[in-house]
Amino acid sequence: MVGTRAPKDRNEPSRTRAWNDRNEPSRTRAWDDRAESPPRSPLTGPKATRRELVGFAAVGLLAYAVDLALFTCLRGPAALGPLTAKALSFVAGCTVAYAGNALGTYRHTHPRGVRPYAVFFAVNTAGAAVQLLCLGVSHYCLGFTSQRADTVSGAGIGMALATVLRFWGTRTLVFRTEGRV
Repeated sequence: MVGTRAPKDRNEPSRTRAWNDRNEPSRTRAWDDRAESPPRSPLTGPKATRRELVGFAAVGLLAYAVDLALFTCLRGPAALGPLTAKALSFVAGCTVAYAGNALGTYRHTHPRGVRPYAVFFAVNTAGAAVQLLCLGVSHYCLGFTSQRADTVSGAGIGMALATVLRFWGTRTLVFRTEGRV
C-alpha cells in the first residue's frame, strides 16, 4: 500500500504515515508521530465556537445600531423615502458587520479582495429575505395583522431565523478556515 511502511518486526505496529525523512521538504511529506503536530486553526472546539458566537453577536448588534440610527436620520432630517433610506442604511450596516467580523471575530482567516464582501452582502440579503418572508407569511397567509403580530413575526421569529442563516453563511461561505468548509 502506498504511504505505509512495513513493520521491522512482528511486534512493532505498522505506521500509516509516510515520509519519515525530516530532510524532505515539508510540503511533500506527511506528519509523522515524532514530528511537531500539524498546524491547527486558531478556532477549534466548543469554547472557540462560543467565542465566535459572542463576537458575531457583538458585531451584529453594532451593525444593527448603525442601520437603525442611519435609517432614522435618513428618514427624518434627510427626508428620504422609506425604501431609499432603508437600502442605504442596510448597505452601511452590512459594511460595518463585514468590517467588524473581518477585523475581529474572523481576523485569523485573512479574506482578500471584493469576493468575500460580495458573498457577505449576499448572505445578509438572504437573511433580510427570510425576515420579510416570515412577516409576509404571518401577515398575509395566516392573517395575523396586528402591529404586535408583525413585530413578533418580522423582528422576532424572522430575526432569529435570519441570524442563524447569517451565522452559518458568514462562517462557511465568507470566512472559511481549514477543516471547516
